[in-house]
Amino acid sequence: MSGHPARFGDRVAVVTGAGQGIGAAVVAALAAEGAAVAAVDLDRVRVAAVAAEHQAHGRPVRPYPADVSHADAVDRVVTRVEDDLGPIDILVNVAGVLRPGPVLKSTDEDWLGTFAVNSDGVFFFSRAVARRMVPRAAGVIVTVGSNAVGVPRMDMAAYAASKAAATMFTRCLGLELAQHGIRCNVVSPGSTDTAMQRSLWTGDGARRVIEGSPESYRVGIPLGRIAESADIADAVLFLASEQARHITMQNLYVDGGATLVG
Repeated sequence: MSGHPARFGDRVAVVTGAGQGIGAAVVAALAAEGAAVAAVDLDRVRVAAVAAEHQAHGRPVRPYPADVSHADAVDRVVTRVEDDLGPIDILVNVAGVLRPGPVLKSTDEDWLGTFAVNSDGVFFFSRAVARRMVPRAAGVIVTVGSNAVGVPRMDMAAYAASKAAATMFTRCLGLELAQHGIRCNVVSPGSTDTAMQRSLWTGDGARRVIEGSPESYRVGIPLGRIAESADIADAVLFLASEQARHITMQNLYVDGGATLVG
């Protein structure tokens, strides 16, 4: 991110899932480069702490507790953000949940709850923000997906399917909004050192992820490391910036080569 001290100095950005992990890293990256950031998360304590940390350093980050799976709540937040900070230039959909387990043991709530956040939340926020971007003929939407959309994974059917839905939705939205000068892209991380990732580890979890596990049909990570949240944030910022002004409807894998196919 060096060399661009104020890439987003005149921009207003909304980041969902901002209370921790990749979402918090995206907030930090945007704020460090001058954006006014609306940090959205269901956990009001975490998102308030994230905002307070940046405010202590003079960065304009404000917390907006909200449940992305409820359309009315999303519409209210979008209205509040534009009233407080101004027109939204950038939306980054990060909010997501993971409920791992085999399909035959999954409950209706496992499936519906996963889609409610990972897919419905992306739809609700993207729709609400895009409706405001279109009259202005400008804007960027970036959805954080997953490399699980490209390769079947054991015990991750709901997660992978919901991320696949969000990915294709974002690309279709990009096609519809291109005529208005609005770009929509996807960043698909692989294994990233977050609380969600660590919840899947047993024993020497990190090493096992890097090396792969043939019994679960998973290749390892060719680059030999697990991503940090900042790695994903850097990709998001690139796609949100003018450096990517001619890029839309794309899916950028940031997984150290783990997927092997794109």
